[in-house]
Amino acid sequence: MICTQGLSYYYPSGPALSFPDVAVPQGTVLLLSGPSGCGKSTWLALVAGLVRPSGGQVTVADQALHALDSVATDAWRAGAIGFLPQKLHLSAALTVQQNLALAQWASGTANQPAAIAKALTSLGVAELAQRKPAQLSGGQAQRVALARAVLQHPKVILADEPTASLDDAAAAAAVGLLLSTARAQGATLVIATHDARVATQIPLEDNGKIGFSRLLLMRA
Repeated sequence: MICTQGLSYYYPSGPALSFPDVAVPQGTVLLLSGPSGCGKSTWLALVAGLVRPSGGQVTVADQALHALDSVATDAWRAGAIGFLPQKLHLSAALTVQQNLALAQWASGTANQPAAIAKALTSLGVAELAQRKPAQLSGGQAQRVALARAVLQHPKVILADEPTASLDDAAAAAAVGLLLSTARAQGATLVIATHDARVATQIPLEDNGKIGFSRLLLMRA
């Protein structure tokens, strides 16, 4: 689950951001919506333990983040959080398989080719294992990045603007892929977006089966 209380973050030369309290049960979906610049990416970074809050507390997957030092936070994040950034950050010099192996190494896990193959197969891109990112379409690259994000079976999947620059059909496919992957792994899914289409692309049956809530952030 994700629980925040009194959460705030102050940029040295930017706006002070204060966020509503949330309690997101495990295995449910949170849509974090609002205009560009309202703090969606900052909220994701706080929940992932990438930055520390200026005030308040964050508990994710039963772990109070304020109780961890930076080294312990990095180790916790590697196992508990799957992150799908807007910029996918696949290494251009490495093959798809090597990109996922690099993610295993970064998490302190021994190279497990079978786990990589399983993750790629589950997202329908197993045949791309020996290609490099430049040889992938945008949709293929997003699937590979999602395979990397869920490789360690995280308890929480965070997706930052996953439908940016996609047409309606591709956006619906991206949201559907996130939902099905989160359901298969029993993960909590957070989608941060300013795209008004995303809420309509979460089917009513998913709202009932997974649990669906929405947090609207506004500019200060």
